[in-house]
Amino acid sequence: MSGILDSKVAIVTGAAKGLGHQIAKRLGDAGAIVVLSDLPGDRLTGAAGRLGADAIACDVRDEAQVNHLVADTVARHGHLDVMVACAGVASVSPLAQMTLQEWRDVLSVDLDGVFLCTKHAGIAMAAAGGGSIINIASIKAFGGAPATGHYGAAKAGVVSLTKTAALEFRAHGVRVNAICPGWIDTDMVTDRKAELEAALGLSFDDYIGHIQGRLGEPDEVAGLAVFLASERSRFSSGSAYVVDGGATASLV
Repeated sequence: MSGILDSKVAIVTGAAKGLGHQIAKRLGDAGAIVVLSDLPGDRLTGAAGRLGADAIACDVRDEAQVNHLVADTVARHGHLDVMVACAGVASVSPLAQMTLQEWRDVLSVDLDGVFLCTKHAGIAMAAAGGGSIINIASIKAFGGAPATGHYGAAKAGVVSLTKTAALEFRAHGVRVNAICPGWIDTDMVTDRKAELEAALGLSFDDYIGHIQGRLGEPDEVAGLAVFLASERSRFSSGSAYVVDGGATASLV
């Protein structure tokens, strides 16, 4: 896919590690000028250094910071063509024990942050005549799993928001799509294996093996992001693309 994003400028939030970092790498490999965004610190600086990309620190929960992220990117590079809203957090907590603060901590990043990125990128892209917004959701948008009710609710909200944004921005040439990964081999998943096993009541590896065969690789999601960022997907908008090894294909 090298070159299909030449001259395009892309922001990727949550780009310091994990899925966001791999998406940023693949966008850059395809020719895009990529701006990495995450919370401030050495992790973001190091990630940008490895990819030879710009870095703009941003807490996606803060509207002023998201507005600045978009405006600064346009000021540096002249335009914004692609926004990948990938910043996310997760925790493991059964509903009966979940505090309101735990609920809000997840939704403030995973849903509020996506809303703010969609809003401000959409405004900038609409003013310039078009662009592609890619929101990272999850297969949890379509079904539940123990101890992840807050995460699933946020991701269901992302899918609904994506569809509404696609309709509202369509007249301005802005496409909005969501990617819904299954279980992917990132720190967000592997660092919580013990907690997930306790919530599931079975071996995490057995669970993954049953529902999707294996953990997905970040690059298997990043390739779809490149496609959605490119003109090859110019008639795709308002869709939620599942990348889950068949996990949502089965009812058992």
